[in-house]
Amino acid sequence: MGKKDESLLNVTNGAGDNDKECYEEKLKHVSIISKPMASRKLAKKIYKCIKKGMKHKTYVRSGLKSVQLHLRKGERGILIFAGDVTPIDVMCHLPAVAEEKDIPYCYTPSRADLGSAMGVKRGTLTLLIREHEDYKELFDEITSEVHTLPIPSL
Repeated sequence: MGKKDESLLNVTNGAGDNDKECYEEKLKHVSIISKPMASRKLAKKIYKCIKKGMKHKTYVRSGLKSVQLHLRKGERGILIFAGDVTPIDVMCHLPAVAEEKDIPYCYTPSRADLGSAMGVKRGTLTLLIREHEDYKELFDEITSEVHTLPIPSL
C-alpha cells in the first residue's frame, strides 16, 4: 500500500552481478551494424553524461529528426546510437554522416536505457551530447574512449 523500501529491493535483486548479466542479455538483441559498441563501463559513463546534460537546455539533442537537423546545421558533440533499433534502415545513414563531419559516435545496447538516462519513459534512437563546462571532464573522457573504439570495417 505504501512506498516500497528501495534498499530492500536492491539487496534482493543482487544489483552487482545482475547488472553485468543484464548488459550481456541486451547485447544479444542488437543489430548487426551496431559497431563500435560501447563497453559496459563506457555505457555507464555515457548515461551519467546524459543525466548531467539534461539539466542544461539544448545540450542533449534526442530523436532522429532533431539530431539530423542539428548535425546538418553544424552542431558538434558525441553521437550516441541505440543498438536495438528495428528497422535499422531508419538510421543506418547517420554513422556515415558522423564520419564525414568527424564527430565521434558509438552504440549502446538499448534505446530504453538511453531514454531512462534522459529521465523519460520512452526510448530514443539517437542522442547528440554537446560539451558543457559542468561535465567537461566526463565529456572529454568519453570522447577519448570513443576514439579508441575499433572502427567498423567493410
